Amino acid sequence: MTATSFAPSPAVIDGIFRALADPTRRDVVERLTAKQASMSELAAPYRMALPSFLEHMKVLEGAGLVRSSKVGRARIYQLETARLKLAEDWLSQQRTLWERRLDRLDSYLMQMKEETPE
Repeated sequence: MTATSFAPSPAVIDGIFRALADPTRRDVVERLTAKQASMSELAAPYRMALPSFLEHMKVLEGAGLVRSSKVGRARIYQLETARLKLAEDWLSQQRTLWERRLDRLDSYLMQMKEETPE
């Protein structure tokens, strides 16, 4: 990470992963990757009351993963890809960190193996 890069706060990352921890919300995000949709379109496949589904949408919107706008009488949701990118970047940073640690461990073990008399 460079000094000029933007690092999201831990609270932002926590909110994103908390929102994505629920399978219904992950499914909604996945469906919104294809196209924007109305609340009723998004809620249709689930066997839950609309107020319960609305709570899922509030969590996603609160985490910044989706945004909604009013079009006529319908509320239309669309994905906020920039927030998903934050999660992707965080996971990528963690993968890089652990790969470096494993590489150092591998080098150390190879060095020990070479220095150990048989």
